[in-house]
Amino acid sequence: MEGIQSIKQRFEIIGNDQKLNRAIEKAIQVAPTDISVLVTGESGVGKESIPKIIHSLSHRKHAKYIAVNCGAIPEGTIDSELFGHEKGAFTGATSTRSGYFEVADGGTIFLDEVGELPLTTQVRLLRVLENGEFLKVGSSQVQKTNVRIVAATNIKMFEAIEKEKFREDLYYRLSTVEINIPPLRERQDDIHLLFRKFASDFGQKYKMPTIRLNDDAVDLLLKYRWPGNIRQLRNIAEQVSVLEEKRSISGFTLNGYLPTTSSTNLPAVVGGAKKEGDFSNEREILYKVLFDMKGDLNDLKKLTLELLKNNDTEKVQEENENLIRKIYGSNSEEVDDEPTSSLEVLQLPEVKEEPIVQHSPQEDKYHFAEEIQEEETLSLQEKEIELIKKSLERNRGKRKAAATELGISERTLYRKIKQYDL
Repeated sequence: MEGIQSIKQRFEIIGNDQKLNRAIEKAIQVAPTDISVLVTGESGVGKESIPKIIHSLSHRKHAKYIAVNCGAIPEGTIDSELFGHEKGAFTGATSTRSGYFEVADGGTIFLDEVGELPLTTQVRLLRVLENGEFLKVGSSQVQKTNVRIVAATNIKMFEAIEKEKFREDLYYRLSTVEINIPPLRERQDDIHLLFRKFASDFGQKYKMPTIRLNDDAVDLLLKYRWPGNIRQLRNIAEQVSVLEEKRSISGFTLNGYLPTTSSTNLPAVVGGAKKEGDFSNEREILYKVLFDMKGDLNDLKKLTLELLKNNDTEKVQEENENLIRKIYGSNSEEVDDEPTSSLEVLQLPEVKEEPIVQHSPQEDKYHFAEEIQEEETLSLQEKEIELIKKSLERNRGKRKAAATELGISERTLYRKIKQYDL
């Protein structure tokens, strides 16, 4: 059995991280068997190296090795690609075709992005794993195949199972042995080593001196989160090698090539919850303000009617002014002649003395209810129109200033002006 270092040299794997070494060790141990293997890890960590190691160290190494990217094949044709089809099975099937499981008989199939498989295809794959049988599309004849399946995925399989996007029984058949490849940000000591290897390769490829990083550039390289992992690191090394004239790269220069969305290797808040007090649009905010104003006006009207009924005009004026100050936050002792609120303060009409008509308690009850009902007839839409009109008059027709005063966008105000034909 080959050692870890010789395997790294043979498959050009760079790094001495303990987790990486453990993953390679597991691949070496499981290779002589026919156990199915599931390789997990983020996109760009180099999961495709593990199936190659397993195949090259197995008794199937002289048979075919086929790598299939399940996420790149359309859902309507993936069954045909994997299992083949009979002539006339569907439109365009002009001849019989052998699928990958038939072609790779005796060898190894690497199913990359296996989590993207449709549920119907997952059922077919489960049958292959259980007894080595499959059916071509459009055929009723069962065929046998002897292949070893190594799968890989970058999705969280248990979440996919909970969402019913992946079959639980298929997951346990695929993951008899699970090998996890650590992300680049967890391999701090390997990052600069990999960058130097890529820089050397691109220097030879493009026939130019190899770039070198200053200390501040190396520090930035290690702090960056690398969401794209090794694939992203390789791309950055190639860009810097080709575009920079100076071969000594500073941290400031390197920072220009790093996307700013994930600049440092720090924890980030993902998918924050929406607050309950948030509103979906300006209309809901305006309606809330109007309803609050309506409640204040109702309190004012009820108090006024009650005091008028008792024929106490002096107390009416005193209580009215106190309530207005409470509603509109006035700190002055007297109410201003021109209130700054979006609602004008309505002056009470002069109360004229009229003959007192005696009513029974029941009649007084109905009479008072009718008065309140008459005061409640003003609709919410009419109040909204009145607010807009007064704000436009106060701002001399300037929509932007009026919209700011009303607390809505200029576009919303323009729509309401057109809606109400103001």
